[in-house]
Amino acid sequence: MNKVIGKNLQQSRQRKGLTQAEVAKRAGTNTNYYAKLERGEAVPSLKMLEKIIKALSIKSSDVLPF
Repeated sequence: MNKVIGKNLQQSRQRKGLTQAEVAKRAGTNTNYYAKLERGEAVPSLKMLEKIIKALSIKSSDVLPF
């Protein structure tokens, strides 16, 4: 599931024309951690996922596979 969420985050970010650093800054985290999320190497907390979704101005259904 981590890989699916990561892929969805990456696609959403790219559609918005944002860099990983821009999303990380908007979400209040660091770029390395955000990059790990996109690669499926880290599991975001619900709070962090909420911040990232807000930073990308998308709906949770755009990211979550259920």
